[in-house]
Amino acid sequence: MGQIFEQQPKETAKAFAAFSLYLNMGPERSLEGVRVKCGKSARLIQRWSSRWKWTERVEGHTAYLATVEREAVEVVARGKAAEWAKRQQALLEEEWAVHEECIRAGREALKRFYERGKGATLGDIARMFAEGSRLGRLASGLATDKTELTGVDGGAIRVEFEAALKKVYGRRGEVVDVEAAPAHSPLPIADSQGGKA
Repeated sequence: MGQIFEQQPKETAKAFAAFSLYLNMGPERSLEGVRVKCGKSARLIQRWSSRWKWTERVEGHTAYLATVEREAVEVVARGKAAEWAKRQQALLEEEWAVHEECIRAGREALKRFYERGKGATLGDIARMFAEGSRLGRLASGLATDKTELTGVDGGAIRVEFEAALKKVYGRRGEVVDVEAAPAHSPLPIADSQGGKA
């Protein structure tokens, strides 16, 4: 069986023509409008509308059109996605090729610098290697920048040990103040018997 909005089995050609008029009237559709255009009685148009479920068929047609439109949009989106994936891959290949050229040029410049003591400066060579490395990382999907975790407003991360202990053990734990030893003073080292060396 075809779609609900197509001619139904045992539906006469005249009844289907009336339904088609009703369907094509758009949002302004009415049984009275169909009656006027067909030149049929209001009672006959009402009977056809009820028997052949015009309202349901219009809803079915609307749903069908929405599905067709959605599928068309999806086809276009898939086509564009494939096109962008090809572009992305081409860009990655180009970045990788430039990465290799930068590294090769950096090595050659470094070799000339060692052999002759002139040519590119060490700063220039370092920048070549850095850019080559950045492009290589970018092309291979690795991070290009180091990131640092920070707390609120870029400050230090604050660890709430007391709250964590309470959460884990369910009671208020003893608060212990911990101070870091200054970097310039050596920490005492215990010997094998537990005493200070």
